Amino acid sequence: MTTEVLDACISPKIAIARAAELLRAGEVVGFPTETVYGLGACVFNEGAVRKIYTAKGRPQDNPLIVHIAETHDVSRVARDIPDEFYRLAESFFPGALTIILRRHSDVPAIVSAGLDTIAVRMPAHDIALGIITATGEPLVAPSANRSGKPSPTSAQHVLDDLNGKIAAVVDGGKCSVGIESTIVNILGETPMIVRPGVITQEEIERVLGKNVAIYSGQETTQPIAPGMKYRHYAPQATVKLMASWSEILEEVHKNPNPKRMILSNEKAPPELQSQVYLLSPTTIYSDFRLADAENFREILILCSDTVQNNVALMNRISKAASGT
Repeated sequence: MTTEVLDACISPKIAIARAAELLRAGEVVGFPTETVYGLGACVFNEGAVRKIYTAKGRPQDNPLIVHIAETHDVSRVARDIPDEFYRLAESFFPGALTIILRRHSDVPAIVSAGLDTIAVRMPAHDIALGIITATGEPLVAPSANRSGKPSPTSAQHVLDDLNGKIAAVVDGGKCSVGIESTIVNILGETPMIVRPGVITQEEIERVLGKNVAIYSGQETTQPIAPGMKYRHYAPQATVKLMASWSEILEEVHKNPNPKRMILSNEKAPPELQSQVYLLSPTTIYSDFRLADAENFREILILCSDTVQNNVALMNRISKAASGT
């Protein structure tokens, strides 16, 4: 099978209509959102959802996120919806916030890896919303990459991983946010962010009028949302998190490896400048993929105070480093 490329930058209506046609026929299609490219399938089509797990090589116990185009569509995929959902939706939908609710019985259990919960969001992207609307039902859509690899922020990234494994990808240009949505679980007494993103703890607390906890990051046997259990976002190169330029210099002198990338949001010492790339949430996955393409063996990331205070970015690079 050859993956069809649908150019939404030139012909958005044609691309949306063709993507919806394929999705209704039970195929899986990559499409852009503001965060990263998603791999979509119709939520009520269990066979199509299984194709996502197969194409990605995704573990069966890793739940998916459902994407809706209208707030009222939440009642098609969730039940016993608390008032907190609607308050968050009013403030952040469409946008980079995913909310965990109780799964509706009409939704196949595979969508939530057998759990009674379901994760729902509304993407802030006209192409994504157009595809969901034209398809006529919500779409499950994890990131459109091979499981564990850096998430895709362009159509070419999707093709690099999944060409020939999926029916089509809609090219809508580069993603504006560049990292996945914040996921918040509102089912407990205290709401909990289980995956950080650009929508912050403080913003959610202001809307809900109560404290919001942050998941500790420890391993869990049954994750309720993506990004909680497995090594994620990782390039082939070894990723190391460094506290200072002196630490990086020590590493460089100890191991004079010519195939090294250094990521930083601060000015580098002169002897390192040729190896330094700008560290940013919007480009982190592109940098990881560039490192793979150029066969870099090591990526050193300077965790400045600014970087450490960016909870979402630290989450992604820590997952990529897998503890190093």
